[in-house]
Amino acid sequence: MPEHETPENPPENLPDAPETDEPCAADESQRIAELEAKLAASEDNWLRAKAETENTRRRALEEVAKAHKFSIEKFAGELLAVKDSLEAALNSDAQSVETLRNGVELTLKQLVSAFERSGIREVNPINEKFDPNLHQAIQTVESEQEPNMVAIVLQKGYLLAERVLRPAMVFVTRARES
Repeated sequence: MPEHETPENPPENLPDAPETDEPCAADESQRIAELEAKLAASEDNWLRAKAETENTRRRALEEVAKAHKFSIEKFAGELLAVKDSLEAALNSDAQSVETLRNGVELTLKQLVSAFERSGIREVNPINEKFDPNLHQAIQTVESEQEPNMVAIVLQKGYLLAERVLRPAMVFVTRARES
């Protein structure tokens, strides 16, 4: 061995001794495989969550569509009894004015009951302050009453859960001209 080549001084132009990279390479390969498995699992979980969200959205849209389509079902069922009563009155052979009137009154009670169960409320604002949100003024009339009061109700109004179905058609008071 030449003098400058001693175990303490290895030759400069010799390739480095191979380090034991095999355990590191195996660790890195294993780590990459673990990360790829985690990535695949995350992608799978993401796809499942996305599909579940889409299914939930689709079901909600279907339920809203059904609610719109069948929202009147209960009310329509209530009105069937009213229709049956009116048909029975018309098909009756022995009608007097009094029996016809009694039948109409009972039918009206059925209708009012159906309205109440469905949340429909009558607006009959006679002698109340005019409210443009609830009333439709058709005409003004001179009166001794305070101005802007409902003097005459031509047609009652109706509310459904505090929403105006039909405003009451009214005559409103105004001050007498001197």
